Amino acid sequence: MTTVYDFTVKKPNGEMLSLKQYEGKAFVIVNTASKCGFTPQFGGLQSLYEKYKDDGLMVLGFPCDQFNNQEFDDIDKTTEFCQVNYGVTFPIFAKIDVNGDHADPLFKHLTTEKKGLLSKKIKWNFTKFLIDKNGQVVERYAPQTDPEKIEEDLKNVLS
Repeated sequence: MTTVYDFTVKKPNGEMLSLKQYEGKAFVIVNTASKCGFTPQFGGLQSLYEKYKDDGLMVLGFPCDQFNNQEFDDIDKTTEFCQVNYGVTFPIFAKIDVNGDHADPLFKHLTTEKKGLLSKKIKWNFTKFLIDKNGQVVERYAPQTDPEKIEEDLKNVLS
């Protein structure tokens, strides 16, 4: 059975990172954008990360520019924006596609495991996936779902 630990992702500097190094941790995986109406959710994601990282939570942010070009072209601007404006300390990875022929394999897996309301396609920035400590996709949350609203589900996955 495939888990998120079976995937490799690209860091902002171009190096590849195996998610296997996080084996045993739970995740909130989210496609992000720096110039989106939901961008303030970075603050809520950072709060969850700070509150639960010692309990085994990882938040992974994947910038995406597929929705109205709401991400910087330069990944360094993206990471700086997240750090300066929202105090983000969780990992932000290289910009990816989440839909279409060039969709990142991790996001293909996530959307296959948990479809959205009408389709498996991601409809907008800040779609969030909750992953348990076994690397299985537990839940998918719509972009408008504030990170604080997933806290109860997160606690169940961490316990």
